[in-house]
Amino acid sequence: MINVDERTEVFEETIYLTDAAIGVIRDLLVQKNVPDYGLRVFVSGGGCSGLQYGMALEKEARPYDHVIENSGIKIFVDPTSMMYLSQATVDYEDSLMGGGFKIENPNAVSSCGCGTSFKTANGGGGSGGCGSGGCG
Repeated sequence: MINVDERTEVFEETIYLTDAAIGVIRDLLVQKNVPDYGLRVFVSGGGCSGLQYGMALEKEARPYDHVIENSGIKIFVDPTSMMYLSQATVDYEDSLMGGGFKIENPNAVSSCGCGTSFKTANGGGGSGGCGSGGCG
């Protein structure tokens, strides 16, 4: 028997930017003189926890990329990376120890102290740990 009152949440695959991240990305695009570029956010193998985040400024999307626009900023994400990054938020934190981008990822079940390396519940990432070769 199917319960018709049962509700299922459906999430759109997307990535969010905080106001701080938007401001820094806009400044970078102006400083680099590439106002029409977008931000590529990706996941690659490596880092302490097996997967690591990466970002780059790129002129245009690649075939099959997810293209998300947030406050005039284009975000490019390849399909494999989107499996790990859906619903993540890119933030920028500035502190006395230095500033940098930070990704708050609801798909990560653990991450290294470096903040750029993570592991997912479905086995994405390795079991290396911080002592197994370093972050980055």
